[in-house]
Amino acid sequence: MSKYVLIGSQGCGSVVVELALLKAGAEFDLEEIPYLEPGPDRDRLLELNPLGQVPTLIMPDGDVMTESAAIILHLADAFPDSQLTPATSDRHRPAFLRWLIYIVSEIYPASTFSDHPDRWNLPSDIQDPYKQTVDEYRMELWRHVEDVADTPCFLGNDFSAIDLYIAVMRHWRPGRKAFAKAFPKLTEIGENVANDPLFSKVLKRNFDR
Repeated sequence: MSKYVLIGSQGCGSVVVELALLKAGAEFDLEEIPYLEPGPDRDRLLELNPLGQVPTLIMPDGDVMTESAAIILHLADAFPDSQLTPATSDRHRPAFLRWLIYIVSEIYPASTFSDHPDRWNLPSDIQDPYKQTVDEYRMELWRHVEDVADTPCFLGNDFSAIDLYIAVMRHWRPGRKAFAKAFPKLTEIGENVANDPLFSKVLKRNFDR
């Protein structure tokens, strides 16, 4: 195997890694599957990733990586000119690491936990209130990111992978319109990514159907 293979699903967090691979200039194939649907695709995914989640990245040597932030940091090491992360000597490096981990450990789970409330065996009459409560909490979490964000990129003039997360995750519940109303700086960052010819086709394919 001479290139990466990204297993992903339409509109999911795997889109962040697809964009990162493009930014890095890495050779890769995309295998887009309905990752929650039973069948051979999910069976193969479970063999590679016991959690059955995307993104799952098969490395050129056949090893497997999961967890989007880990993949991002790997790609930054493998492709040092990619600008996915600030250099270790860059003054923005601590802020980048802080907010990257904040997004993937706080906001991202708040999205997935409320996508399918039935998985928690909640009574049907409280699933909608549960989803609303978690969605409101997620918006509070995004507020902290908005408060510290710079423009035109999250780190000011310096692009980083955080911009890719914002560009993708703003499409998730409660949706792009509500996100734009609440978070103008983050919306500007997301639009700047969406308008970049390197990324525009991928984002349109995933979110403008």
